[in-house]
Order: sequence, then C-alpha cells, then structure tokens
Amino acid sequence: MRNPSPARRGTHDLYDEAAVRDVVRRATEGDAGAAESLVRHVQDDVHNLAVRMLWCPDDAADATQEILLKVVTRLAAFRGESAFRTWVYRIAVNHLLDVRRSRVEREGLTFARFGASLAEGLTEPAAGWESDPEQRVLVEEVKIGCTTGMLLCLDRAHRVAYVLGDVFELTGEEAGEVLGVTPAAFRQRLARARARLRAFMAAHCGLVSESAACRCERRVRAAVDGGRVRPERLLFAHGAADAAPHSRRQLPVREQVGEQVLEMDRLHRMAGVFRSHPRYRAPERVLQQVRRVLTSGRFSVLE
Repeated sequence: MRNPSPARRGTHDLYDEAAVRDVVRRATEGDAGAAESLVRHVQDDVHNLAVRMLWCPDDAADATQEILLKVVTRLAAFRGESAFRTWVYRIAVNHLLDVRRSRVEREGLTFARFGASLAEGLTEPAAGWESDPEQRVLVEEVKIGCTTGMLLCLDRAHRVAYVLGDVFELTGEEAGEVLGVTPAAFRQRLARARARLRAFMAAHCGLVSESAACRCERRVRAAVDGGRVRPERLLFAHGAADAAPHSRRQLPVREQVGEQVLEMDRLHRMAGVFRSHPRYRAPERVLQQVRRVLTSGRFSVLE
C-alpha cells in the first residue's frame, strides 16, 4: 500500500449541513455521484480514526473501505437528527470496536511492556541531526509510530474515547452521541484514558516530561535495528513531505510539539503530542473500490 499522505482539510468538504442532507437525499434515490460525493466528504475523517485505532496503515485502509461501504448502503437510516459526520463516526466506531485485531494489536501491548522497551537501546544521535532531512524524517517516523503505539496500550473503548475527545476534540455531547453513552459516562471514560496515558508519558516520554530519558532522536537506531522503522518503507512520516506549505511538518520534533503546547500544563501537552500527528488522506484505492461498487449496478441503499 502507498504510504498515507497528509490530507488537506476541506478539499471535499460540503460544510453546510443542509447541503449534506440534500446530497444524502439524492444518494438514497440512487444517484451514485451523490453517494461518491458523500464518501469524499468523510473518507479522510474515517481513515484518520482507523489509523489511530489500528496503528497499521494497511489495516486502517481496509477498515476505512469497509466502513465507507456501510455508510453508503445505510444512507436511508440517516434521519438528520444529528450531524452527518457524527452519524458516520457512529458507524465507524461500531465497526472499529468489533473488527478483528490489527497485526500490532495482536502483540498485546501493555504500558509496562512498552515502557520497558523504551528504556532499552537509547543512543545519542549524531551531532547536527536536526539539519539532516533524512534523520529528521526518521525521527518523525519514530515519534508518530511510538505515540500511536501508546494508544494501543489502552483497550479499544478507552482508546476511542481518547481519540474522539482529545485528538478530534469532540464535545462530551458529540462523543457521547457517537458512542451511545451519556456525556457524563463519556467524560469518565476519557478521564481514565487521560490518566493512564499521562502517567505513562510522564515517566517515559521526553516530549511531555523533561525528566524522561526517552527522546525520539535517541530511539531511531534501536527502531531501525529492530525492524520497527524501515527507512526504505516508512509508514507514517514519508507522506509528510507533501504537506501543505503552512504545515509544521518541517520543524524538528521537539520544536514542533513545543510550539503547539507552549505554556500548557502536562495534560494539554500530552494532547498536543497526539494532535501534532499529520492528517492523512484515505488511500486512493479505497475510493476506487467504493466507486466500483457505486457504478457496478449493484449499488442500493438499505431501508
């Protein structure tokens, strides 16, 4: 699979909820072009959620395709009682909570095991690594892969709560609606997820804690030697090269995160680390497969 590349927010956004409902109506009447427009409207949001839930971009792409097909075949069930994107998130979350475990999830990561691995093999980078584009990309790959791996130490229910609340910044009411729980229940779940991540990152992650020994640049050699990072086939950071000009992708990791979380407390600093991940486009093959279904003559909306 091609490496994911950062999405430019708004490329296919319809924005106006009334306009979205009109497109939904046309899609439910059998307009395949309208259905494809809706897919383009939400595909990157779905893919970004899937990457954070499953870690592996290949697994995330497969899940994104399955979710989008569910969306287009269930459009008749959309009544407009919530925002369309909220309705899509509900379908996506239900799918991602039930989908088979990804290849990284099957490793059974725990905070204890992860913390022990981060303490091993730390080496100082070569002097001047910040000015070496190849090294900076490797450091970015380590940062994204490692912090996404931290999310996998949470069970899926707490993982999705953290992603919706602190990464996607949904309100308690919105996230509760997506998850089918009360806002109070969602906030409790989010608080537990925050506490677990905060304790781990305060002890182990130099992006959040100055006293932590681990730094992304110190992890590069161990990650490459251990096969976690393959310079010839980067999973996350490779796509950062074509980010929008205003993106912070060009900054060294610590500058990038530090700029985003300046003068914030540790909780906000932690959220800033995860929000600094690139926003990815759904792979083109996902849209192509959905388009094949829409134009095959087999497209129908389930009542």
